[in-house]
Amino acid sequence: MSSRPTPRRTVLTAALALTAVTGPLASVSAASAPAGGGSARPEGSVDYRAWSTFPQWSGGKGAGTEVVRGDRPGLVIDRPLGQVDYTDPHTGATARWEYATWLSPLRRLDTPATEIVVSWNARTPAGTWLQAELRASYTDGTRTPWYVMGRWTSGDAPGDIRRTSVDGQGDKRSSVSTDTLAVDDRASGTRLAAYELRLTLYRRPGTRLSPTVWRLGAMASDIPDRFTVPASRPGEGAGHRLRVPRYSQEIHKGQYPEYDNGGEAWCSPTSSQMVIEYWGRRPSERDLAWVDPSYADPQVCHAARYTYDNQYKGCGNWPFNAAYAATYHDLQGVVTRLRSLNDAERLIRAGIPVITSQSFLATELDGAGYGTAGHLMCVTGFTESGDVIANDPASPSDAAVERVYKRRQFENIWLRTKRHNAQGQVRSGSGGVCYLYFPVRPTTRQTRALASVGVR
Repeated sequence: MSSRPTPRRTVLTAALALTAVTGPLASVSAASAPAGGGSARPEGSVDYRAWSTFPQWSGGKGAGTEVVRGDRPGLVIDRPLGQVDYTDPHTGATARWEYATWLSPLRRLDTPATEIVVSWNARTPAGTWLQAELRASYTDGTRTPWYVMGRWTSGDAPGDIRRTSVDGQGDKRSSVSTDTLAVDDRASGTRLAAYELRLTLYRRPGTRLSPTVWRLGAMASDIPDRFTVPASRPGEGAGHRLRVPRYSQEIHKGQYPEYDNGGEAWCSPTSSQMVIEYWGRRPSERDLAWVDPSYADPQVCHAARYTYDNQYKGCGNWPFNAAYAATYHDLQGVVTRLRSLNDAERLIRAGIPVITSQSFLATELDGAGYGTAGHLMCVTGFTESGDVIANDPASPSDAAVERVYKRRQFENIWLRTKRHNAQGQVRSGSGGVCYLYFPVRPTTRQTRALASVGVR
């Protein structure tokens, strides 16, 4: 593994990225999903796979772990394999932890990928934490090292580790940028043909506490370089809008410098909190007791604190946001890519908001009034003509959060992978990255809409 540092991702924030019961894990590849409005779909492949059911967890190889049955099966520590010391790079404290592991089956991709993002849903009581790792196989049969994709805890109690991504991981063919494993040179033809995931669960020695992991998934994709994408036609979501709470990130500017100072740095947790509350979940008064009572919308401060990545030094880590959403009762969160606005329309029509990541100049999105190297906002609906209704947290007040953006402009800034910045330099775009939060027991229509974009 090389020691060179990996730059912080810029597409996230401007101030600142198995086995089923009778056979292989079932899923629907987003590449084969219907196009909804009948429009041409951008080229590329997206494959999201997850382990969340008892048979799926049981299909992996546990060492010291146990699969717990119930309405929401999960992975826990049974008999630890041993103990290990961990020195937290953000506090300098060294502590000893018991640990146990779980290894997924090898996932072979129908279409080799250039990027993989791992996400998880879990609960970690104080005194516990988890590490998620990824090892991929190249198309030539060689393998990457084990890459750490996150060291995560849902809290930050005294003595707990600090939630963190890990910089400096690479093998001269691929490397990790915050939360994304990517091949270093797409033009070389290097591709990732398969991957396996490993979880390590930790707890303080001598306790019976354990993390519980309900869902572990990965989104592997190969989205071609593109400055523009094919135009879509309005589909089944046109004329439909969801009532999602509206919160501004800008009213928090200057708040809590230890969590990146509010304002433009808080687009991701603000968007996450809007959708969490859309599903009827929110922090309790006790949870919010630490927030300065003079601050409006304290739940946004709470979201920033509990999505904060101490290495990235910001709240824009994609899997950390999805994991935060899943700490709320019976809520799931995944990170994936969509391939058209028609995909988003089907989700909206089924009642599922879509949090999107995009980068643009002020001239590229009429009505925004700003440009950004990376920003998260929440798509909540579509007008009758198919334009995008979005809760954009980059607004001066909660009342101003709902915006209508031109369909063609929005889809291009969201789905493209290449763009020019204000200096004319070529920079990256997210290529359709989104967060999807939804209940553990979705409706039939929601289940079908999720399956149509590859999420099961």
